[in-house]
Amino acid sequence: MKLSKNTRKNLFVTACLTGPVGLYAVFVLWPYLETFGYSLTNWSGVAPPSRFVGLDNYTALFDDPVFRTALWHNLLLLILLPPATIVLALFLAFMLNVGGRGNTAGIRGVRGSAFYRIVFFVPQVLSVAILIVMFQATYRSDAAGLLNGIAIAVGITDPAHPLPWLASPDAVLWCIIAILIWQWVGFYMVLFSAAMQSIPKEIFEAALLDGAKRGQTFLRVTIPLLWGSVQTAWVYLSIAAMDGFALVASLTQGSSYGGGPDHHSEVLATYLMRNFLTFGKAGYACAMGVVIFAITLALATLMLRFTRRDNVEY
Repeated sequence: MKLSKNTRKNLFVTACLTGPVGLYAVFVLWPYLETFGYSLTNWSGVAPPSRFVGLDNYTALFDDPVFRTALWHNLLLLILLPPATIVLALFLAFMLNVGGRGNTAGIRGVRGSAFYRIVFFVPQVLSVAILIVMFQATYRSDAAGLLNGIAIAVGITDPAHPLPWLASPDAVLWCIIAILIWQWVGFYMVLFSAAMQSIPKEIFEAALLDGAKRGQTFLRVTIPLLWGSVQTAWVYLSIAAMDGFALVASLTQGSSYGGGPDHHSEVLATYLMRNFLTFGKAGYACAMGVVIFAITLALATLMLRFTRRDNVEY
């Protein structure tokens, strides 16, 4: 029997997609479904679940003050991390590409822009382990710490009473937020620079010739033309804001997975791991994972929906 051209084409496409879709279903979708199933049980993480508890784990979550504290900290990260990182990265990309003085060769970036581009990107190529060692030294709570050394040198603090930084309930979360912004700015600066280099420089030159100031060019020309990249960055940074596990678990106080002092730096991921591996409440931790998944999915959807704009053609 001779198959038609369309049938052969459909069979080819189906054969090509079956493997990837099957692997995605087994290694991505099935673990999510399994996690949701375990969240409805009293699973300890060792033996198979012995009892179906329905939605009890979910009810207990919202009566748990530590969970609510961790959720608030992640929401604070969500409010601060994406806008601060994107604004800084956009500003740096603008300065490195079109922020310099124009000359006969046309508009260009500030002097030394190639060097600055490498310097700003360095945090992104450092492993998390190196970042942790660096910031342990930076935030040391004695006079030998980098920040305390500077504060003592300029007379902000008394050498006998250095600032506690990561041991301070009021400062610890801000220290983590500062590291996250520092870590991600370089990556998104490179992303925005690449997008900016695809824009014809005649557009910026025309705006400047029409009398637009640098700030007006940045707000009314650069950002609208880069809106697709900004939207993508916002979604990824929102997802990153719901994590923060590695830094909190490694830099902050706490008997297991950090979160201290007294849960002042607790995030959902560290509390989840503590419940799963330390307290043996795997079913409860699975419920927490399902809530994190639902929040992240809703955030990504909302961000894509409310930041959607028509593309500007050039």
